[in-house]
Amino acid sequence: MNASVKWLVILTSAIIIAGSGGVIAGVSIGEEGQDSTASPQTSEVSGEASSDEGWEKVHQAYDLISEQYVDDVDESALFEGAIEGMLEELDDPYSVYMDQETAGQFEESLDSEFEGIGAEVNMVNNHVTIVSPIQGSPAEEAGLMPDDQILEIDGESTEDQSLNEAVMDIRGEEGSTVVLSIGRPSASETFEVEVEREAIPVESVESQTIERDGETIGLLEIISFSTDTAQEFEEELNALESEGIDGLLIDVRDNPGGYLNSVQDIGSLLLPEGENIVQIEQPNGEIIETPSTLSEEKDYPMAALINQGSASASEILAAALQEAGGYELIGETTFGKGTVQQGFQFDDGSEMNLSMSRWLTSDGNNIHEDGVEPTIEESQPDYFYTAALAVDETLTFDDNNEQVGSAQNILEGIGYDPGRTDGYFDEQTEEAVMDFQQSHDLEESGDIDEETAQTLHSEVVDEIRDDDNDRQLNTAIDHLVEETS
Repeated sequence: MNASVKWLVILTSAIIIAGSGGVIAGVSIGEEGQDSTASPQTSEVSGEASSDEGWEKVHQAYDLISEQYVDDVDESALFEGAIEGMLEELDDPYSVYMDQETAGQFEESLDSEFEGIGAEVNMVNNHVTIVSPIQGSPAEEAGLMPDDQILEIDGESTEDQSLNEAVMDIRGEEGSTVVLSIGRPSASETFEVEVEREAIPVESVESQTIERDGETIGLLEIISFSTDTAQEFEEELNALESEGIDGLLIDVRDNPGGYLNSVQDIGSLLLPEGENIVQIEQPNGEIIETPSTLSEEKDYPMAALINQGSASASEILAAALQEAGGYELIGETTFGKGTVQQGFQFDDGSEMNLSMSRWLTSDGNNIHEDGVEPTIEESQPDYFYTAALAVDETLTFDDNNEQVGSAQNILEGIGYDPGRTDGYFDEQTEEAVMDFQQSHDLEESGDIDEETAQTLHSEVVDEIRDDDNDRQLNTAIDHLVEETS
C-alpha cells in the first residue's frame, strides 16, 4: 500500500466538541467524540499541495529517505511524521494525531475510571498548559490551576515535546508520583509540584439543594459532557423538580467539555422550544442550527456558573442559557474554544482529530479565543488563585520572595493576619505563622518548613472546598433568591 492510499484508509469517524483539543494527562482527553459510522467525505481540491505534482514530490522524498538515507529508517515512523507535519503546518492546536498507544489511552479515558493526575491539558502558545483540573483530583489537591504551564516533567523540559509526548510522561500507575515544574501567569517565578497519581473516577453530574431565605435552589454541577451526561442530567433535574425547587443553578466551572450531542440534549431540557442551542458553521459557510425541543417552558429562574476552565461544550451551554434563555452567567470569562473536530481512526489503530467546522452561539456569535463573558462578573478570594507552596528551603524572617507571598495569601485566607501579602517575611508574618503552628500542634518556630507548608496547603484546600467561601456560588444563589422573591 503506497503512502497516499495508506493515509486515506479510515475505519470510523466521530464528532468532537470538547475542551482543550489536546490529550489527557490522566484526564479524559480534552475532546470526546459523538459516535458515528459515517465515512469521511473527500472532494477534489485545487492548489499545489493537492496536485499530482505535490504527491509525486512527497513520494520522491519518501523514496530518497527510505532507500538512500545513511542510517536505517523506520518506514512507519516516516508515515506518521508526514501526518504530524501536515497537521503542524495547520498551526491548529486542536488538529492532532495520536499514535496507537495514545489513541488507546484516549479510549480508556472514556471509561468510568482511569489513572493519572486528573487534569486536562492542551498546547497553548507552544506550552503544555492546564485547561482545568478535575474537582477532587490529585491535580486540584496539589493546587494546579487553569492556565498553569507545565515547563518540566520530572526534571525534563517540555519545550521540544509534542502534547502527546508530554502526556505520556505525566501519566502513570496509581500510587506513583510525578514532579511538575509550573509557570503561572500571575507568578514571576516557577515552582515545583509533586503529584501522586490516582485512579480518577469519571463522574458526570452532581446535584444538591440549597436553602436560603426560605427559598430552595437546585444546584446541578456538570463535570463533563460524556456519553450518559444528558440522561444523568435529566434524572437529577427531575428529582430536584419533584422536591420542589424555586430556582435552578447550573455549574459548568472547570468543565473541559465533551460530546456535542450531550450538550444539545441538555439544552433541550432547559431552553424554550424553537430557541437555538448552538449553530454549526460548515467550511462552505452553511449554518446548521440546533433548536430546542422542550415543549413546556420552565417556570422557575435559572442561572449558570462559569470560569476560565469552562471550555467548549460548557461554553455552548452557557451561551445558550444567556442568549436563548435570557439567564444570567456568574463568574469569569470562559476558555474560548469555538471549533469542532472530527476524529478519524486509521486501520492500524492510530487516530487523527481534524478541525472541520466552527460552532457559534445561539445568536451566531463566534467565541473562539475570546470566550463567553459573564453577565455578573465575580472573582474568588485571592487565596483561591495563589501559587502552591513549594518549600525547597525553609522560609524565615527577612526572606522576600513569591513563596512567602503565597504563604501570606494563604494565612490571610484561612484567618491568620500576616499584615501584608507582598512577599516580605516580617515580624507580623512570623507571628501569624506561630499562631497557625500553635493551633495545629506544630513546632512554634515561626518559620515555614516543609511540614508547616504542607499543613498550610491542606488547610487552604479545605477552605476552597467550603461552599461558604465560594463567592461565585453565593453570588449566584443570592441572585436566584432575589429572582424568586
